[in-house]
Amino acid sequence: MSDGEILFVSDLHLDRQQPQRTRLFIDFLETRAAQARVLFILGDLFEAWLGDDDPAEDFQPLFEALQRCASRCELHFMAGNRDFLVGEDLARRIGFDILPDPFLMTLGEHRLALMHGDLLCSDDTDYLKFRALVRDPAWRRDFLARPLEERRQIAEGLRERSQQAMSGKQMTIMDVNPKTVEQTMRELGVDTLIHGHTHRPGLHALPAGQRIVLGDWQVGLGPSYLSWTPNGFRLSDPRC
Repeated sequence: MSDGEILFVSDLHLDRQQPQRTRLFIDFLETRAAQARVLFILGDLFEAWLGDDDPAEDFQPLFEALQRCASRCELHFMAGNRDFLVGEDLARRIGFDILPDPFLMTLGEHRLALMHGDLLCSDDTDYLKFRALVRDPAWRRDFLARPLEERRQIAEGLRERSQQAMSGKQMTIMDVNPKTVEQTMRELGVDTLIHGHTHRPGLHALPAGQRIVLGDWQVGLGPSYLSWTPNGFRLSDPRC
């Protein structure tokens, strides 16, 4: 990939009930991202996405801002655990492509793997079983065939059960497993791993290279993003 600033974001969790967060991201798209050559969104753009047939009128200003962004730079999206039902219809509507997880690329002297990050939390076996279930094509077809309102009710029930389950788990279980990180980087042949999901932004030096964790977006803290130029990586997050 040629020179020029590249931006990475993750875990915006945009929700109709929190328009301030959507406005924060629109402002980022129209200011900071306006100068970038590439923008990667590495999952959980939405708090929940129930299918591309959702008209999502409340997100129309967001879609228009993303379309403007896609008209002047490359825009890439990777599904997270909250928005894995984003499909090709929405991708065409906005103008981004959907990346596999993991996605491999080269920047300067670095060989990178981009991930959402949930696959690295290998100690959370209950979640990984649930992830395998909802990512199954048969489950996806059955869910998307249901009326939109029924999907909303199912999603709300799943969210409540997820929150209950998380309250009973140790924080270490919901973080990445260091051995899984090392094994993943070794198998992929990379020296840099970039991911989100854990909401624990930071830079981690590893024997195999480096792990860069993107932060979640919170109103009042400002944007959280990673930038790359030929001078290297810079993580911009108010908590770091």
